[in-house]
Amino acid sequence: MNQEELLQKLAQVADDKRALDIVALDVQGLTTLADYFLIFSTMNSRQLDTLADHLLEAAQAAGVSTGKPEGESQSGWVLLDFGGIIVHIFSEEGRSHYQLEKLWHEAAQVELNLDTK
Repeated sequence: MNQEELLQKLAQVADDKRALDIVALDVQGLTTLADYFLIFSTMNSRQLDTLADHLLEAAQAAGVSTGKPEGESQSGWVLLDFGGIIVHIFSEEGRSHYQLEKLWHEAAQVELNLDTK
């Protein structure tokens, strides 16, 4: 599975679990940290934990090595590093505070093909 396919798969898992305002940014050429950032919000800390768990399971099922999540749901921000893709899961307040999309405004937004139900 290539990076773009994994990005779409992770975005679909987030959408299936009712993540809010899902955005993918192509940060290639802007940083060496990753090729893509996947950013979304959750309604509460329980949903944040659940989404992190489901994303880790999906990545492992796809054969992608996963590291330990950074941050805690109570802080309002959890980061998952899947090599070329970094997933930022925020509480609504945390996302509003950090405004990653504004910080990375030079990054192109990636079109996500989500099968909304």
